Formats: sequence, C-alpha cells, structure tokens
Amino acid sequence: MFKIITLGLSIFSFLNINAQIPDSKIGVFESFSDIGSPAIAGEVTYSHVDQTYKIKASGSNIWFGTDSFSFLSKKMNGDFIIQTNMSFIGEGHEPHRKTGIMIRSSNASNAAMVACTVHGDGLIALQYRSKDGANVEEIKFESTTANVLQLEKRGTTYTMSVAKFGSPYDIEKIENIDLGDNPEAGLFVCSHNNEFFEEVEFSTTRIFNTAADDLVQYKEYLGSLLEVMDVETGERTVLANSKGSWQAPNWTPDGKTLIYNASGKLYNFDLASKTSTELFTDFAIQNNNDHVLTFDGTQIGISHHSKEANGQSLIYTLPISGGTPKKVTNKSPSYLHGWSPDNKYLIYTAERKGAYNIFKISVDGGKEKQLTKTDGLDDGSEYSPDGKYIYFNSTRTGTMQVWRMNADGKNQTQLTFDEYNDWFPHVSPDNKWLVFISFPKEVQADQHPFYERCYIRLMPVEGGEPKVIGYVYGGQGSMNVPSWSPDSKKIAFISNGYFVKR
Repeated sequence: MFKIITLGLSIFSFLNINAQIPDSKIGVFESFSDIGSPAIAGEVTYSHVDQTYKIKASGSNIWFGTDSFSFLSKKMNGDFIIQTNMSFIGEGHEPHRKTGIMIRSSNASNAAMVACTVHGDGLIALQYRSKDGANVEEIKFESTTANVLQLEKRGTTYTMSVAKFGSPYDIEKIENIDLGDNPEAGLFVCSHNNEFFEEVEFSTTRIFNTAADDLVQYKEYLGSLLEVMDVETGERTVLANSKGSWQAPNWTPDGKTLIYNASGKLYNFDLASKTSTELFTDFAIQNNNDHVLTFDGTQIGISHHSKEANGQSLIYTLPISGGTPKKVTNKSPSYLHGWSPDNKYLIYTAERKGAYNIFKISVDGGKEKQLTKTDGLDDGSEYSPDGKYIYFNSTRTGTMQVWRMNADGKNQTQLTFDEYNDWFPHVSPDNKWLVFISFPKEVQADQHPFYERCYIRLMPVEGGEPKVIGYVYGGQGSMNVPSWSPDSKKIAFISNGYFVKR
C-alpha cells in the first residue's frame, strides 16, 4: 500500500509497505517480505527526500535451522556489494534484537544465507548458514560499536566490513558458501521476540554490481552516481545517475551548479531542477577530469587532449558560461589542478624529461616555473583560499601521501603518514579542512584506477589524524577536482557500480 504526503510547495513521498508485497519498487529494492511467519507483520517506510528506509519487524530469531524476521530485498546476480548506515530507533525491548545486511539463496525460512549482523547489545558478527536447513554459524568481531556496514559477494566468498563512522573498516570473510545464481540481497530486522516489534533506520544505502576481473578500464565502464555528502555526518544523497562514466564534479561558488565531465565534454548540473546541460567548449571536446574553476567562479580551466599535441593534454581557459578556449600551455602533457586566488596563475602536473612534477604558469601563457622536482609523481596541486600554500600529493616517500608547500614551492612538508595512498587534497572554502581520497595499499602508489574500495577522508589543513567520512566504491574521477560546497559543509563526488532505479 502506498501513501503520498504533500507538504506546502515540496512533495515528500513516503512508501508505507506492509509485509508480503513483492515486486513493488521500494527505493533501490524490489520486495519486502516476512520470512518464517513472524507474529507481527513487518512494515517498511521509504523517503524519497532523504533516501532513507525504516523497517519495523518482529520475528523470533535468525538462528539454528530456520529464521523468522522481515526482509527488504532485490534479486542480484554476479558479484556485488551492499552498503548501508544503520541505527536502532529507541531503546528496544530485547538486547538480542538484530539488524543488518543479508544475502540468502531464497526467501524460504531455512535458506542458506550470509548476514552482516549487528545486535542490540553490541555484538557484531558475520553469521551464515552454509546450506539449506543447516544451523547458523558465526564469526564474532572484537568491536561492539558499528553503524557503517558493508557485505560483498565475490563468487562464493563473502566479505563483511563494519565501522563506527569516522574509522576504517574491520573486516572478516567466509569462503565456499554457494547461494545460487540469483540470491535475494538486502536489509533485515529481527526483534528476537514475537511479542514486540523493533525499528531500524537505514541511510546511505547502496547495492551495486562490481567490476569483473576482465573489465578493461578506460574502455568499459560501470554506472556512475553523482552524489553529495555532508562532511560532518557522512550522510550521502544521490542526485543523478548514468549508465556511462561521469567524473569529477566542481561545485560553483554561487552554490547553484555542479560541473562534471562525460565522454570528453563538460556539463552543468543544475541543483534546483536536477537537470544537465552541455557547457559549450567549442573545439575542446576531449576533456579529461582535470577541470578547475577560479575562486570567484568567473572562469574555468580545462585539460583538453589536443590534436596539435598528438592527443596529449594541454591546458586552456574559458568563461564559466562557455566559449572558445584560450590555450595556456604549449608543452604537453599538462594536467590542470589549480588556480591562484587572484586568477593570475595556474598550477598543474606535467611530464617533463620523463618525470611528473608540479608547475606554475601565468594565465596568459609564457614560461612555466617548476615547483617540485622528484623522480616519482607529484600531482593534485591546489592553492589554499588565502594563496599562502599549495597542497598536493606525492610518491616521494614510497606511498602516495598528502603534502603542503609555500606558494613559491619552498618548505615542502608531508602531512599524512599511513599505509593508504592519498590523492587529490581539496581545501574547504573556509580554509579549515582538507578532503582527499585514499586508496588501499594494494593499489600501486602512482595509480588511481576506477572501481576500487576507497575511503574519502577529512583532515585539518595543518595536518592531524584523518577521519573517514566516505566509504566509497570508485576512484578515478570520483573527486579529482575541487568539489566543496561554498559553505564548507558538503562535497560532491562520483561513486560507481550501478544504475540506480528510484
């Protein structure tokens, strides 16, 4: 059953769905079912506005050979990931109430399954039934606090990842569990007591197929999601989506538009109407994801793969409203990353004499000035809003880390010191924070490929312990460019993996 509530000039749509309603689109899911006939029928509510789900459910348990609970799910195939942030609503009636993410071979009460489970008393466990009718087994986590959950299927291997928001994942996995070709996958709630129901809210919920091992990057693509994240809470909202490759959204200083690239062209995404229109760049239609706005939002710099440079990248500028680009660099390849606050200079990564370093040049062109000189890769340069510093990332210590230098290139100082490979530090407009994307150590330090399990992290501009604010499947093109909102409260980025149905 469906109910639409209209308030004032805004339409807030809530889908109130009782149990046993299959094949009804509920956000990104397809069905809501009571498994094992719990005494009180379950209920799910979905809000289109903030993209959250609330599930009320009873059910005796998910344990031994049969289960009794409520399940919001969709059929999936291949390899995939489910992510969500969860919170119990109220103190509850039963400390053993449980919730989380589940993948099961069917909706039969005794079906084989794997579950990422959080209990009301803090117990966190990877629970699984290896075959239909078998008793449930579990792998317990040491942690007793988690509200960020992920469950990944890769063949017959299942990986559970959990974190308290702000921290990296704790991870456990189980192998050789066969749940068939089209398992049911989704969110569950069990009250552990048929006399009461328990309620859980789920936010930032994503379910998507992952890249196949033989996918050819830069030739084959998964879908793209244009997202906005609150940097304080980590809550994320999907604004739009594409089956192709969208990359690198800039947030304009007036707060009205995001500018992203797709298939070599640039597009304006109007935040009010949620529509995209092409940004006219004349001959420059082979643009990569290194487009940057001036601090005042009047101009945009682009990196276009030019025929005159044999397809390598040169840097151009043009008005933010569009127009014929003006060439700035004569040498290639040159990849733009920053404007000076006074609009007079551009900074960029360029390959010269076999090494990639950071250079500076007047917007009128002319002689470039080299700011870094290392044998590795220096990249992702960006001015602070006051013009005093340039932040960048460098492999000079063996891993990719965040660095800072004076605007003249002096006093180059390392800011991050960990096992991750940290890329593209972006400075908040209030000059207090850096956000950057962190690749796992398994990814080569000088690479930032598509379709990786990454973190977006937040850190004070002077350095300190980074905080995880985004648990993302993405990478190349997710946040290559400055993407802070003008009020320094949100960032825009691209995640990958599926074409969402809403």
